This record gives sequence, structure tokens and C-alpha cells, in this order.
Amino acid sequence: MIDRIIRYIAFLFFRLLFRLEVKNSQNIPERGGVIIAANHTSYLDPPLMAAALKRRPTFIAKASLFKIPVFGAIINAYSIGVKREGPTPSTLKMAIRILKKNGLLVIFPEGGRSQDGRLMALKRGVGLIAARTKVPVVPAYIKGAHKALPVGARFPRPHKITIIFGRPVIKMPHETEEHYEERVTLEVHEELRRLSHQS
Repeated sequence: MIDRIIRYIAFLFFRLLFRLEVKNSQNIPERGGVIIAANHTSYLDPPLMAAALKRRPTFIAKASLFKIPVFGAIINAYSIGVKREGPTPSTLKMAIRILKKNGLLVIFPEGGRSQDGRLMALKRGVGLIAARTKVPVVPAYIKGAHKALPVGARFPRPHKITIIFGRPVIKMPHETEEHYEERVTLEVHEELRRLSHQS
């Protein structure tokens, strides 16, 4: 209950400051394990996503962010830490455990923030986790965050932000884990590219 109140207040704040708009949230299953795979251009992306979602999210975040006073404690409450070198077996196990308990996991599959706001190549982690758990993956494109708080900026500036949820990628009957893993990476990238051209 408290979690929902906090995220609703955050939504109102972002709505006021950035005219936050959320589109196609009906593409997210209301229950069961699901991965949200979003583009990443700004430090605003995780709190924006948390505010936009109706379900409690768990993020995969850099472990170094946990050390930031106050902000680090908030991140820790919603995140699994990842070292700079990349996900470890323990990180993957925690992510899989959350999904098997019908949780919602948010991943930024580019592996870091885009410097210019353009979509980068995706790492294989999102496909690997999806294949191991057989859960659907919903692409999400965050538009405008890189202008509201670009890489290197200290303070945000007012700019409209839109979050668009795309068509889910779902494992087909009798599809092998290997094929689903490859297909998730390919189709999520294609869907994010398609969503980037929507207004």
C-alpha cells in the first residue's frame, strides 16, 4: 500500500514537471512474471519507470548506485545490484527467482546510458533471463528523458517525457530456450526502434 502511494506521488510529480504521459500500459500483464525491457538515456529512467508502472517493479541496477546517500537506500529497496563488469551468476539467480515468484523485472538491456539518446545494441542478458523463466518481455521506450536530464547534466530541465509500452514478446509452444533467447534480443530491439518513431 505504501509502495503504491509513493509511486503515485512520484507519478504526479513527473506529470507536473515533465508532462509525463504513459501509453499502451495495457500491454503489461496484470499478474505473473514479466520483464520490462526499456531503453536507457538518463538517470531519470528508473524512477520514471517505477512511477509509470501499476505493479511493483524490481530493477537491475549498477551496484555503485547503492552507495549514494539516501538515493542509494531507495534504489536498494527496488533493485538487484550489478557490478561494472556485468551480471554475475548470483545476479541472474536473483532475477530468475523474482520472475518465478510472479514478479515484474525492469531491465535496461543496452547495458548503459546512451550518450546521444539513440538506441544502442542490446546485451544478451534480457534474452537469457527470459529464456530461463519463459516469461513474456514487454519493450518500453522512454522518450524525452535524455533531453530532460542528459548524460553529464546535474539538474533536470522541463521537457515532455513519454513512456510507450510495446507489443510483448512471448515464448511460443515447443520453442527451445536457445531460439527464444535469440528472438527476444532481436524482437525487443526491433520494437524499441519502432516505438522510437512514435509521437
